[in-house]
Amino acid sequence: MANQYDLERLGYSKDDTLLMIHADDAGLSCSENAATIEALKKGIVNSYSIMVPCPWFLDMANFAKNHPQYDCGIHLTLTCEWKQYKFGPVLPYSEVPSLVDKQGFFYAKREQVKKLAKPEEVKKELKAQIDRALAAGITPTHLDSHMYTLGLTKELLDVYRELGKEYKLPIFLSEELLEGVGNLASLLDSDSVVHNVHIGNFGAMESIGLHELYTQLLKNLKAGLNVILIHPAFDNMEMKQVCVDHPNFGSQWRQMDFDFFTDPNTAALLKERNIKPITWREIQKITL
Repeated sequence: MANQYDLERLGYSKDDTLLMIHADDAGLSCSENAATIEALKKGIVNSYSIMVPCPWFLDMANFAKNHPQYDCGIHLTLTCEWKQYKFGPVLPYSEVPSLVDKQGFFYAKREQVKKLAKPEEVKKELKAQIDRALAAGITPTHLDSHMYTLGLTKELLDVYRELGKEYKLPIFLSEELLEGVGNLASLLDSDSVVHNVHIGNFGAMESIGLHELYTQLLKNLKAGLNVILIHPAFDNMEMKQVCVDHPNFGSQWRQMDFDFFTDPNTAALLKERNIKPITWREIQKITL
């Protein structure tokens, strides 16, 4: 079983409840960027990661360059799940043909990556994504994986680990997320794993609402390192078009994420429960 981060080396006790509120998918759209930036500036969301292949990458990269105080990772991307909003690799698709469909776009589903992507082309493309981020002036605090695609197989997980070592960055690993993509056997004893990962779900969104789900989550948060993965964006015309026929993690969901994690009552609940913020920048100190 993989070991959890040794938080005592950072000055925390085993009884501390630590929380990272992490915003995925920055760079996806103007709406995603604007909501992420506002959520960071309000001080409740304390970590985010950027999708390099997306059209709005440079906008978010400029923010990251000029605001290095915020925890920022690279959201390594191999899929494009949207029906009408498409993007592909940063490399010419002729250099990474196993990663793209007939139109030169990333596959929509993880299973297509699992079946068709060649690990050497995956590594080549992801190195290009990281290098583009570095060239744009981003100083990343970690690497993570869009749709957790890099957890699909042992071979892809090996590429993920290799990139972390090569760029001297911690990688986001989770037993729960690996199990969710059908791969738990590939963890190593040397891996540092976040054990308590929390994500909203569509069933709750339609029934009790994400506000209630997140409220109960925070009220019952356990001691140790917790990460809540959110996707803040505004439910405007742009985001509705991005999310056509995709209500799961859709524009309404993303607006709910933004609303809850910028609500002063949420900050008050964290303070009431003595939940302490933690970032990848801190974790970086004990994993490299």
